[in-house]
Amino acid sequence: MSLKTTSLELYLIRHGATEWSQTGRHTGTTDLPLTELGKTESLQLKEQLKKEKFSKVFCSPLKRALETCHLCELNPTIIPDLREWNYGEYEGLTTEQILEKNPEWSLFDHGAPGGESPEQVAKRAHHFLHQVHSLEGKVGIFSSAHFLRVFATQWIGVSPTWGKAFYLNSASISVLGYEHINRVIIRWNDIAHLSIS
Repeated sequence: MSLKTTSLELYLIRHGATEWSQTGRHTGTTDLPLTELGKTESLQLKEQLKKEKFSKVFCSPLKRALETCHLCELNPTIIPDLREWNYGEYEGLTTEQILEKNPEWSLFDHGAPGGESPEQVAKRAHHFLHQVHSLEGKVGIFSSAHFLRVFATQWIGVSPTWGKAFYLNSASISVLGYEHINRVIIRWNDIAHLSIS
């Protein structure tokens, strides 16, 4: 019996900068647009993504991801599972403000009170993974940082807690794929296309 090989590569694309991402505020369900910086980043992202031929493109329903995707001149299928982590009571707060209230807190360990747990975000990521794992070719996925970090953990089969080790810049490109039959991270947090002073 021969082993199945696949050409699937998942391009994880974080949206461009927003007012809150630039100031470190947790932005989950708040539907913010891109800043001028975010639009500039997205146009630079477009130049890089022009080199790729996507078989499918998927996007979070949130404005920041959709705007990034549209500035890249791509027409996505909108997937609710790709929305950012719901931060509940911590929405709009910086990590420093949260740690003043709860010094032991870690998003990837504890989740957010009144919002989602790491396991709930992982369940959404896993549900989406079931929709794309049988596709072929390059697949673009536009979403937000914390969701994409959890999605990467589900791709390689580790706990969502590991997401804390996978930092993502705005307008970054990361690629998941295969080495033989093993799911791997091919590239992570690539921002070489951004030339903003």
